[in-house]
Amino acid sequence: MKPKGAAVQNNPHTTLVTPDAPIAANTHGGRAKCLQRLVRLDLPVPRTVALSFDAVQRIADGELPDISAVLEQFDSSALLCVRPSSEDPDWGGPGAVLNIGMNDARYVELSDKMGAEAAAALYLRFVQSYAIHVARLDPDVFDDIEGDGRSGLRQTLRAYEDETDEEFPQDRGEQLIGVLRSMARAWDGTSARLLRQAKGAPADAGLGLVIQEMIPGVGQGECGSGVLQLVDPTTGLPQITGRYLSQSQGRDALGEGVSALYLEKDPRGPSLEDVAPQAFADLKAHAALMRKKLREEMQVEFVIENGTVHILDGVRVPRSARAAMRIAVRLAEDGIIPPQEAVMRIDPHSLNELLHRQVHPEAERDVLTTGIGASPGAASGRIVFTSAEAQASAARGEPCILVRRETSPEDVRGMHAAVAVLTEKGGMTSHAAVIGRGLGLPCIVGASEMRFQTKKKQLVAPDGRVFKTGDILTIDGTSGQVLAGQPAMLEPALDDCFQTLMGWADAERDIAIRANADTPADAQVARRFQAEGIGLCRTEHMFFEPGRLIVMREMIFAETPAGRAAVLERLLPMQRDDFVQLFEIMEGQPVCIRLFDPPLHEFLPTTRSGQRELAEALDLPVSDVERRVEAMSEYNPMLGLRGVRLGVTVPEIYDMQARAIFEATLEASKNGAPVVPEVMIPLVSAKREVELVKARIDSVAAAVAAERGQDFEYRLGVMVETPRACLRAEEIAPHVSFLSFGTNDLTQMTYGLSRDDAGRFMSAYVQQGVFSEDPFHVLDADGVGELLKLGAERGRAARPDVTLSVCGEHGGNPESIALCRDLGFDYVSCSPFRVPVARLASAQLAIASKLGG
Repeated sequence: MKPKGAAVQNNPHTTLVTPDAPIAANTHGGRAKCLQRLVRLDLPVPRTVALSFDAVQRIADGELPDISAVLEQFDSSALLCVRPSSEDPDWGGPGAVLNIGMNDARYVELSDKMGAEAAAALYLRFVQSYAIHVARLDPDVFDDIEGDGRSGLRQTLRAYEDETDEEFPQDRGEQLIGVLRSMARAWDGTSARLLRQAKGAPADAGLGLVIQEMIPGVGQGECGSGVLQLVDPTTGLPQITGRYLSQSQGRDALGEGVSALYLEKDPRGPSLEDVAPQAFADLKAHAALMRKKLREEMQVEFVIENGTVHILDGVRVPRSARAAMRIAVRLAEDGIIPPQEAVMRIDPHSLNELLHRQVHPEAERDVLTTGIGASPGAASGRIVFTSAEAQASAARGEPCILVRRETSPEDVRGMHAAVAVLTEKGGMTSHAAVIGRGLGLPCIVGASEMRFQTKKKQLVAPDGRVFKTGDILTIDGTSGQVLAGQPAMLEPALDDCFQTLMGWADAERDIAIRANADTPADAQVARRFQAEGIGLCRTEHMFFEPGRLIVMREMIFAETPAGRAAVLERLLPMQRDDFVQLFEIMEGQPVCIRLFDPPLHEFLPTTRSGQRELAEALDLPVSDVERRVEAMSEYNPMLGLRGVRLGVTVPEIYDMQARAIFEATLEASKNGAPVVPEVMIPLVSAKREVELVKARIDSVAAAVAAERGQDFEYRLGVMVETPRACLRAEEIAPHVSFLSFGTNDLTQMTYGLSRDDAGRFMSAYVQQGVFSEDPFHVLDADGVGELLKLGAERGRAARPDVTLSVCGEHGGNPESIALCRDLGFDYVSCSPFRVPVARLASAQLAIASKLGG
């Protein structure tokens, strides 16, 4: 005679969960594997049978397993539940179905044990669940049913019979077959497939199912059910949390007096610790054992029957980003996992939630529209529509949201004054996005579903609501949602736990991380986030302060080189002071300064009123100003007179900047180690451009050294942001010390795609599979990456010691860092607030490389 369960135990697809059963996450799913681990820990787990991915697929195809053999594993009177078991719990699955086996006879039996009303409630809920998920009845069928006791049960059974023309099935095996078929087919449904693929599951991901004996949870002693965990899922701090519903007499959680007991002693009411101290102690011990042996903070699903604990399941505690970090660090500090594994457990992208304020996960959201979340974090403030209004608001101490159709360099001061930015146009590397990330300013771009009526100074939401100057909005740059009002916030979490994790990451990574920093404030943030220098200082941003802007405009209106040089003399001490501050803040770390890049017309006013003000300031006729602005306009400024082209045709600007850099170098070197600045020429396409600019910079360096009677070193490099510069890197590299790839413009030129306008159609392109990702967000490995590879190989062939780096916004993107590392780049540079993300991502790449994966 075969032992009980032999047919199940000998079947690889239908397996009794025992310590040595052939169960794996990739064949039976994560839940089945976790239950086996709990069994191995000798925890009180009810009898369970696991169905493999293959078995479930066969059920979906109409081939049933040996149901009688499955049922033999359980007592004939036991109620059963079926739960999904996908390989990764985050992939989800069909909802669990409880109380299988509930029928008229079982209802009578349970009525004697737990009362007729409670038994009726169990039966009613099973009938409705079965009707909706198995018989596929519309939930509306049960809308008119009142109560969940005996009366409700009678109405529910009658409704089932009316809709199906048959009585509710009474056989446990028939019920189980219906549930298994329903769950197997639900997994193969189109919507379920799309939903799990959106969570990262492969298209052919399998589903396992676990069939488990239900513990009635009824008796004379304490009975009930709940979940318990040892940490707070929002903060990750040690704290026993969860819920417990008592089903004991006098605390009937299934009757009218629903009562949730607190887990620990609490002045607000009775606790599980009070009513069942031994069960509570056992639960804590079980959870602690699971944490240690499963190497994870686990949420324990349990039932208590007559004071005895039964463990139904253990799942990874759901957690916020800050909780995930704290949990990983505490596990490593307790010796449960190594520090390297703690580093690997944290998604680098999730650090954005730690570095910035966030909308509280439990706060209500009044969502007006969703744009592109271009700079993470959340902030609330009053709407303003101009930079001047933003600065005035900041002066009054009132937080404000700067709303623009799109930002320009003239808006930088307003962005500094605002707490967040919202634009109608733009993409991930538009002006607003780049500056927002650099400032750590929440920013949403491409919110094109809202109407930006800037002349009327109002916003019109898609639902018709109108918001005017002074109204309060919240910008959630993490999700891209524009919210009405001011929801509750979570503050940044840059505590000792964060520093510990980043220290472990730094010990592993093998590529340097610098920051893009344009001002002393940016540099301070870069140092706080432990950047290893400045990889890109965009000097033009220093000219937009009001006192400097008018001098810059005077220079533009000068008619001769001598006239321009004379005006630039007034800017020289301002630039020099900026560079001295940067050098002193960075304390000997490298600082790479990009010479002037934008076209000059960006510094001129575009409105009539602005042109009149400029004419008055320069004591010129308005007509002269208008003519000058018109003469300087270009059809395509991005590809016009900018970057090195200005350095060649208007060399006085670069002469002034080079002098400011070198004089600042000597000034900052007085009180410490010698500063070695890095001077970068932007938008290079030809070797001759480098030769011409290099000759003038060398000449300025020699002049400063002679005037001060002191020599100094500096490194000259180019910003590689045109395809031709990549292709001709072999000619350019011998003349420079470094090649820094500006992947924002390089992506634009490679694709022929405007980064400011791409946001209008990029989501449609990604959805339809034209691009797998927005190429301004994740570096295009096939196209732009091929140019990086050619530039790196040809540059190093001509000069083996040339330093290679990426200084575009891709430098803070984990997927893009992987490509840079594979190509042998020396460092990446990104916005200061993305430095921790880059540090963690590069550490994970190094650890994965050591592990061979």
